[in-house]
This record gives sequence, structure tokens and C-alpha cells, in this order.
Amino acid sequence: MKIARSAIRLRSRGGAIAHDLLMIPVAWLGAFWLRFNLDSIPAEFLDQAFRLLPVIVVVQGSIFLYLGLYRGVWRFASMPDLVRIVQAVVVGTAVCATIAFLATRMAHVPRASFPLFAVLLVTFLSGPRLAYRWIKDRWRGAANLKAVLIVGAGNTGEQLARSLLRDPSRGYHPIGFVDDDPRKKGREIRGVRVLGHCGQIPELGTHTRAELVVIAVPSANTAQMRRLVECCERSNVPMQIVPRGQQNAASTRVALDELREVAIEDLLSRKPARLDWPGMRDELADHTVLVTGGGGSIGSEMCRQIAQLDPSHLVVVDISEFNLYRIHRELSDACPNLPLSVVLADVCDTTAVERVFERYGPDVVFHAAAYKHVPMLESQVREAVRVNVLGTHTVAYAAARHATGRFVLVSSDKAVNPTNTMGASKRLAEKVCHAVHDESPSTRFMVVRFGNVLDSAGSVVPLFRDQIARGGPVTVTDRDMERYFMTISEACQLVMASAALGKGGEVFVLDMGEPMRIVYLAEQMIRLSGKIPGEDVAIEFTGARPGEKLSEELFHSAEPLDATSHEKILLARHRPVDYAGFATHLMELRKACDAFDEPALGRILAGLVPEYHGGSTPMESVVPIARARR
Repeated sequence: MKIARSAIRLRSRGGAIAHDLLMIPVAWLGAFWLRFNLDSIPAEFLDQAFRLLPVIVVVQGSIFLYLGLYRGVWRFASMPDLVRIVQAVVVGTAVCATIAFLATRMAHVPRASFPLFAVLLVTFLSGPRLAYRWIKDRWRGAANLKAVLIVGAGNTGEQLARSLLRDPSRGYHPIGFVDDDPRKKGREIRGVRVLGHCGQIPELGTHTRAELVVIAVPSANTAQMRRLVECCERSNVPMQIVPRGQQNAASTRVALDELREVAIEDLLSRKPARLDWPGMRDELADHTVLVTGGGGSIGSEMCRQIAQLDPSHLVVVDISEFNLYRIHRELSDACPNLPLSVVLADVCDTTAVERVFERYGPDVVFHAAAYKHVPMLESQVREAVRVNVLGTHTVAYAAARHATGRFVLVSSDKAVNPTNTMGASKRLAEKVCHAVHDESPSTRFMVVRFGNVLDSAGSVVPLFRDQIARGGPVTVTDRDMERYFMTISEACQLVMASAALGKGGEVFVLDMGEPMRIVYLAEQMIRLSGKIPGEDVAIEFTGARPGEKLSEELFHSAEPLDATSHEKILLARHRPVDYAGFATHLMELRKACDAFDEPALGRILAGLVPEYHGGSTPMESVVPIARARR
């Protein structure tokens, strides 16, 4: 095997030049031989052929060099190389024919010898190159190169193929494309053929003996990405993906280090949000920014995003010592020049909150501190009200007292028509912000409402991941339950974009796209782990838990939506609220919390949030975003 590989290792530029120069006299004399019907060449014609041979070699060889026949390597000979060979031979033949005519007036030089010479030379130059590549491809297994089937024959797929061909040390070799454009079938891109459409991935994976399928369609929408993933899963071949925005437009290459396993986030396939980073930077750069709940899943991502916008000071508040330590260490390592302070404090502690505002004087506050686990809070009414309502009031009131420029409440879709304590407490937190805003002209209060974020603390994604790792079963509450999902990074970026848009008093609603059925999420996570739902890992339906709805809404029917300057941020005109006696009710809530009177808390909460009910949501109050936009 080593002897065979070394025998075909024709890689040096000098070796390629020597080969081509040798082929010139072979093709020239062969043309004369063919002209005379494979018989002996008359002496006078043979003498003339030898006299012209040095000229032919010099002219044709010079044109080979000039037109760049030796820029590539034989290992990756492809259609562009063949085109260059044909161009070089045609130009060289034309020049040689002109010289021969001027020097000999074509005496004893058959006119047919020049076209025959061109055909033979093209064959002699391209044949060995293609044969060399074919042999190397046949020996690919011995060289430990994995066969890669590329999904998508567009710009990204072409860049990926080019990167794989240029860097075989990575251990991969493209053996074909699949693409749904029927016009591309049978075409070659970088010498790699388009074999069929995406629905044929399972068959083509078997036929080509592919060892890896790479999805290179960053423009795919939700339905398209899910279909591609399902086709790849049926092939039983490992798959990876080119992440959105990963290809380098400047170099027209895909960085192979960025290829990764398909994650559940990819099945959202949301169009990347176009963010006004300069506008957000103007709002946050050179300002002191305070993030409550900054050690949690959403709060910590907020801190990471804000740190990139050059705040003059970032203050992170959290009640969890470990979470605070973790985000402090991460930010200190990633942004060593960032002025950073971490405060271990409870947002319900009025004295501690006042101390924070007095000491740091924040210009912008992102209030992300909240309890959000729906079933748990059903039996923890006091803590839901104390943190989500009274904690919000404490921080909002402190922001108003210290003339903070902006206050952004991170809210939830569960605040719309709440059927659970968590949702009711978040709806009341929204009302608190509006009430304080009406009394505080110097501070602009705004609410940003969105649905579930993938991989946040307490969400189903880490739960499913743990259950799959243990071999199941994966527990789903109801076959028809569905939720809106968004990545943590996108949610936090849109929250910051909303803060830049807000003038005060708004309820911003993030466009969450289409909801995803939880059972589909579970099935895909099982498949992405390399297992089969129902066979390797069972799915059990446990029934809806206390306070859970089958589906969520992002806004109430009494909150008509208006567009904003950002395509993924909508403005909900919040419902009129009578705030007469509102402060008194909050005082009653505080007293009930101090007395640990949960029945009283439930009654006061229901009184302050009239839409709060324990049953299912009336269908007439649910308004899809798409219909509301029309």
C-alpha cells in the first residue's frame, strides 16, 4: 500500500512541468503519425517535424506557464483546470501554426497536424491529471479521509467544498452535493457532482458510503431546516452544520473549525435579527449599567452582550453567590478592561437596593431578577409575589428616586391571560413599572415580553438532555402542548434593542416566530443524540402540571400591536389601568408577605390582575401575531 501511494505522489510543480513538456513532443509526433494513417511518416515530413519541435516545445511550454497551469495541484484537478489546459493548448497551437507558416510556408507540414496536435495534447495533459485524482480518491480510505456529502450546492456549499479540497489534512473529502434546485442536478462544483435532491439523502448516503453529512444551507427557514435534518437522520450518517453567518465573505471560504453538531437551536432556523449595534452602543457606551439577576441564564447573557458595548461601569446584582462568582470570573477573563462590580444582594431588600443605587448611580437598569418556574410557584405564592412583584417595585422605585435614565423589565408571555401564579406575578410587575413610570418623568420605564428561551435555567431543554443521557424516559406533559422558543443570545440582544427604541411606558413584544410542539422538541433531541424515539429512549406523557396551558400568547386581545423600526420588535398598546389605590394594594401585598398569609396574597393578586384565572384561556382572547399585523 505504501509503495502504491508513493508511486502516485506527483505533487511537485517541477514534476508537473516536466510531464507536460514531455507530452508536447509526444503529441506533436503523434499528430504526424495519425495524419499518415498510423503508417510510416515520409522522411521529409519527419525531418520537418523534428526541426519545428524545439519551437513547439518552447512556445507551448511558455504559454502553459503564462496561463497558470501549475497554480493548482493534480490531487484536486477539476473542471477549471481542464478549461485552462484547453485555453493554453488552443493559444499555443495557434501561435505555433503561425510560426510554422512564416518559417516554412507549410512545406512538408500537413495542415491537419495542428488540430490533431491540439486534441492529442489536451488528452495527454488532462488524462493523467484526472487519472491521478481518481486513483487518489480510490486510496482515500487508506489516507483516512472521510467521505462528506454536502447538503446545499449554493455559495456556502461551494465554499465548504473548496475549504475541504484545499485542506485534506482535516481528514475530509467531499464526494457529492445534494440540492433541491433541479437545474443543478448533474452539474459539477469544484469537481464535485450534484447527485440529487435533498429527499434522496438517505439513499445517496448509502450509495456513496458517506461518513458525514454537512448541512450548508444557512438561509433555510424553519420548515426547510427541519426537513433537512429529518432527511439526514434517516440516512443514519453523522451530520454537522455550517452555522449562520460563519462563512467569511472576504475570503470566500468556510472555516472548518466552526463546523459543529446539529443542535436543537438550529431547528428554530430563525432568520438572524438585524440589530442596530451602533444605536445600542450609543445608549449604553460610557454609561453605568445595572443588571439584576445578572448571574441567571438570561441575566448573565445580558451581561455578556452589554460588556461588548463599552459601558463605563457594569454592575451585576444577584442573590446566588455561586452564579455571581461564575459570571464575575467569566467577564473578568473575557473583558479584563471592563469596569465591573458584583453585588450579592436580594432585590427585595430595600436597604441593599438603595445602597446599590446610591453607590453606583446606574444610568440604565435591566431588571431580569425573577422566579419563573411555573409548577413550583403554584405552591410558593409568597415567594412569587415577594420577588416578582415587590422586588420589581423596590428596584423600580429606587431607579425613579435616583433619576435613572432607563428601566427595562424583562417580562414573560405568561403574563398574558395568566392561569398561574408566576404569570400573574409577572403581569402585576408590568403594572408596577407603568405605575412608577406615570409618577417619574425623569425615568423611562419599559417592558419587554417574550416566550421561552432555549437552555435557560429550569427550561425543558436541559431537563430533556439529562433524561436522554440517563436513557429515558423523556417526560412530556401533553402531546399537544406547544411553546414559543428563542435562543438566549437573540432574546437578550432584542431586549437591548428594545431599550434603545423605548421612549417610556411601552410594552415591547418580541416576534418569537412559530411555536414548537414540545413532543417534537423531545423527539428531535433524542434523534440528535443518536438514538431513536420510542425505541432507544421512551417518551412518557405525564399530563399538564398545575398552572400550565397548552399554548401561550404574547399579547392580549386588548393590546393591539404596532410595528416598530425593528422587524422583530412589536409594540403592544398596553391596557388602560386604574392605578387609584394601587400603592395601597401593594402595601397590602407587602403586609401579607410579612405575615406569610398566602390565601390573602392569592386574593389580592387576583384582584389586581383581573384576567388571572385558573382555567384554560378563552380562545377569543388569543390573537396570533400574524393576524394582528394584518
